[in-house]
Amino acid sequence: MQYIKQGLIADLKRKGISSGSVLEAMASVPRHLFVSEALRFHAYDDISLPIGNGQTISKPSVVAKMVQAIGLTGDERVLEIGTGSGYQSAVISRLAGSLVTMERIEELFNRARGVLFGLGYRNITFLHSGDFNEAKGVFDAVIVAAGADILPVSLFGKIAPGGRLVIPVGNRSGHRIKKFIVKQNGVVIEEDIGEAIFVPYIIEETA
Repeated sequence: MQYIKQGLIADLKRKGISSGSVLEAMASVPRHLFVSEALRFHAYDDISLPIGNGQTISKPSVVAKMVQAIGLTGDERVLEIGTGSGYQSAVISRLAGSLVTMERIEELFNRARGVLFGLGYRNITFLHSGDFNEAKGVFDAVIVAAGADILPVSLFGKIAPGGRLVIPVGNRSGHRIKKFIVKQNGVVIEEDIGEAIFVPYIIEETA
């Protein structure tokens, strides 16, 4: 298993993941524990895998690309929308000061929370909700693990000055992963960091 994981890390490097801390976090998280036993043979292949309820665990290269994009240094407060399997949550947890992760599907919420607690992650707050307004306060980084048809502009209200947002925008045929940097003066800078396919982002925002 360790040999297979090392092969994944080498593959991530070839695909442009250059952050040593992100590569270390990816190497330390046991991805096979976030998928069903029947799929564990493929856990360290760079592919997405089904996790039930019409959802998937993202390709490791996509997780690494998105986490690298939010540029964590160790003390940030991060909001993740779409806990899913909890795999990306584990990676972020190793790089951030604290993480609030949200999941609207109860079965996935309970399963991910159980796996993460079992692995000893203690800097994660879990919210069973699809409404990001239930996450109190603002965050240094926000990462959305599902594809939005259009950019939910109100999400910028959850980002602290100097913070970052990474979100896939598009449709089922393909999404562009967008990074937005909110400058201290309020100016927003947009970057395109690649293409991927995601499950739809179901917005449950309340007024």
